[in-house]
Amino acid sequence: MSILDNKKNIHFVGIGGSGMYPIVQILAGRGYTITGSDVNEGDIINYERAMGIKVNIPHEASAVEGADLVVYSAAIFKDNCELARARELGIPCIERSIMLGEVSRFFEKSICVSGTHGKTTTTSLISQIMIMAGKDPACVIGGKLPLINGYGRDGKGENVVIEACEYSYTFLELTPYLAVVLNIDHDHLEFFKTFENLQNTFKRFTDLATGGVIINGDDKNTTDVIRNMHVPVTTFGLEEGRDYRGVNIRKEHQSFYSYDVEHKGEIIATVHLSIPGKHNIYNSLAAFAACHISGVAPEDIAKGINAFGGAGRRFEILGTVNGVTIADDYAHHPEEITATLNAANDMGFKRVWAVFQPFTYSRTKMLLKEFAISLQLADKVVMTEIMGSREVNTIGIYTKDLAELIPGSVWFEGFDGVVNYVKENVQPGDLVITLGCGDIYKAAKMMLKEFEGINI
Repeated sequence: MSILDNKKNIHFVGIGGSGMYPIVQILAGRGYTITGSDVNEGDIINYERAMGIKVNIPHEASAVEGADLVVYSAAIFKDNCELARARELGIPCIERSIMLGEVSRFFEKSICVSGTHGKTTTTSLISQIMIMAGKDPACVIGGKLPLINGYGRDGKGENVVIEACEYSYTFLELTPYLAVVLNIDHDHLEFFKTFENLQNTFKRFTDLATGGVIINGDDKNTTDVIRNMHVPVTTFGLEEGRDYRGVNIRKEHQSFYSYDVEHKGEIIATVHLSIPGKHNIYNSLAAFAACHISGVAPEDIAKGINAFGGAGRRFEILGTVNGVTIADDYAHHPEEITATLNAANDMGFKRVWAVFQPFTYSRTKMLLKEFAISLQLADKVVMTEIMGSREVNTIGIYTKDLAELIPGSVWFEGFDGVVNYVKENVQPGDLVITLGCGDIYKAAKMMLKEFEGINI
């Protein structure tokens, strides 16, 4: 029994979101009639309209009339006029994650990539490898993959590659053939309450796998709970005994690495990473394991990894203006910031600027000291006020509290102050990288524009 039984016309509330677009593509490719609405115009809506999809701007209650099913994103408030009208008409309404679960079951073999860190990069890697190898997978990715110039695609092959997010238990809606766990770290504890609950939720996710589980064998937080499985468990890592092991690791230049892949005691491929940072050895090993198990030849996997230059907002170099390089990264957890700044420090820049937007009050409060330690890896630290997102600041935490723990750091309420400060103090040869999962990327784009024509 599926929620899609006897449904033909599906309306998406918040259709312009990057998480909605791949689902829309897959459903449209299978003959469903799609309509949608959103608050603002944008590139994704332009792409959808080019597919023949009717999109209303802004939301209108009447837009749901004629729909058999309404899908809404997590960003949509429950009192949205379209949802209210759908309920009046008796039209079923489901959250995006439930629809993604339905979509995962369209395909014989879904590869669902989970973990606290590295999901988007690994999902993008697997997608790129499989596309280049002619597997024609469908993809649902948390970032923009340059190869397809989008956040996902429909495919006619047996595989769908899905970025599986643990927040609000959303990945428990999926039915993975292969369940990948990259790592488990202390995050979203405002929701999960305890780390043990978080770990057990990942175990529940892997219990859903029908074909196999792939885990980081070097990550104790993962190996502690992912055991006694009903399907085969495959490990990847750098330590001895891993099923897919990175060996003979070499730093080729700056922060770019190469290594050999050892499988069952034999070297089966050599990988040359085109994305910076030692942490990406783990992400690429996970992708290698998933693709090899899925029938892709080792040489084709290596070719796909070598060609992968990164996903959007994952150490994305936006440009160089008057000798200043500007980049953007999604890092919003201390471990991610540490990995990104370590990579940046290896790249030979005169100074590294971290322009950080803290995300949610609870995370900032809980990991305050850890954020301070990780950000001090940069030469200069500039911050914005905390982006609360789904939270209200009832705990009295502010960016000034973080700034007090970071000598020489500064903070501003808005992006204008950030951009002006960097503009006045930056030097040729510097790298300025914006960090955070909110809208801090806008500051990076502002800097690209502002720095043109100035004498630094």
